[in-house]
Amino acid sequence: MVSTADKIVSSALHYLPNAAPNRSPNQFLLPLTATANPDDRLEIGGCDVVQLVQQYGSPLYVLDETTLRTACQQYRQALQQYYPGNSLVLYASKAWNCLAVCAIVAAEGLGIDVVSGGELYTALQAGVPAERLYLHGNNKSVQELQLAIDAGCTIVVDNWLELQTLATLHPADSTAQPIRMMVRLTPGIECHTHDYIRTGHLDSKFGFDPDQLDAVFQFISQQSTLHCVGLHAHIGSQIFELQAHHDLTDVMVQWMKKAEQYGLPVQELDLGGGLGIRYTESDDPPSIEEWVKTVAAGVAAACRSHGLPLPTLLIEPGRSLIGSACVTAYTAGSQKTVPTVRTYISVDGGMSDNPRPITYQSSYRALVADRLSAAFTDPVTIAGKHCESGDILLKQAQLPPIQPGDTIVVMGTGAYNYSMASNYNRLPRPAAVLVTSGEATLILRRETYDDLIKQDCLPERLRPIDRTE
Repeated sequence: MVSTADKIVSSALHYLPNAAPNRSPNQFLLPLTATANPDDRLEIGGCDVVQLVQQYGSPLYVLDETTLRTACQQYRQALQQYYPGNSLVLYASKAWNCLAVCAIVAAEGLGIDVVSGGELYTALQAGVPAERLYLHGNNKSVQELQLAIDAGCTIVVDNWLELQTLATLHPADSTAQPIRMMVRLTPGIECHTHDYIRTGHLDSKFGFDPDQLDAVFQFISQQSTLHCVGLHAHIGSQIFELQAHHDLTDVMVQWMKKAEQYGLPVQELDLGGGLGIRYTESDDPPSIEEWVKTVAAGVAAACRSHGLPLPTLLIEPGRSLIGSACVTAYTAGSQKTVPTVRTYISVDGGMSDNPRPITYQSSYRALVADRLSAAFTDPVTIAGKHCESGDILLKQAQLPPIQPGDTIVVMGTGAYNYSMASNYNRLPRPAAVLVTSGEATLILRRETYDDLIKQDCLPERLRPIDRTE
């Protein structure tokens, strides 16, 4: 692991990864390809970020294809190395679901975890095979369930209403096999993370409680249209500790053994994801390899202890796959100095393109892409442009003196930034480009003002009267 000690950072050059082969993307603040070019400007994927802003505008999401693919490969290779049974990595696409991202992870051999009909539809349109799609969610609609059934996806059942509803549904093709499903359980395991992203403890909206297991397994065993292939649990997100994941493996294998008593052919065990990334210098996440090794060893040991064959092991990384692969580039605007308090630097985005600081009090790091070697001066506060006092992206950012028009880059914005973006204050959502080998490709167009009113309906009686007639 990287050192947990906060370091004195004199310039943005400190943030450059200079990637070592034994380090995971989630352990760096910047994408793996980030470097300083001869003009002292930030370059990612061989593309000058300042030039990208000049071409595509800002705010701008810049996604590094190499970093994303490397994380996918590290997860896949670690499972192959440490788990003796079959395995499948599922990308938790709620982190960032769009056609290009789904296509990249599928090309790397991953499946995709989706949590809505919209995410499922996007993955299908990106060409992801249905047998590698798993639909989650605590309140799936009948329409979402039917879409998954007709496509041939696996449905992760979360509660009694859904289970009973699913038993009444059928594939559009009458010759199709029974519906592939898994059962989501709440293991009661606590982990040290933000309350809003901790999902494994008993007081959670997700999953069946342990005392419901016998009734759930009994019900499923009596349904000829349901084929229960596995069990699922997820204990939270942005987790650095390994012990909680190790504890989860034994609990889940015990429940696999209970399912056997009801004749349920549980062949898959999905242990979720949750590995954290490095947002600040003091963050110290385990590597992808360490995390996978812990989970794989736990499942293998628990199966030996309980006399069970190894199931197909599924894991669901999201943030640790894509979080560090992306940065957001802004253009600096106005400044305000409050004597003896702070200096505000305003940018052309904020809580609409990154709601995590105002929602989770999340911390980030930033740099000035125009001059990486410039010495840092006093801390400044990076403020968004929205009409909210709480629209603050970074409360204390170490940066060199800022001029209007400078390109300010916030690091680690690949997870839950675009996917949680909004049109608050009627700001159009930003564009996104995929960079690799010196080429930038648009993967999300910037919204326009016309896009903002495209779904608006103005009743005829409210239309302005033309007084010229």
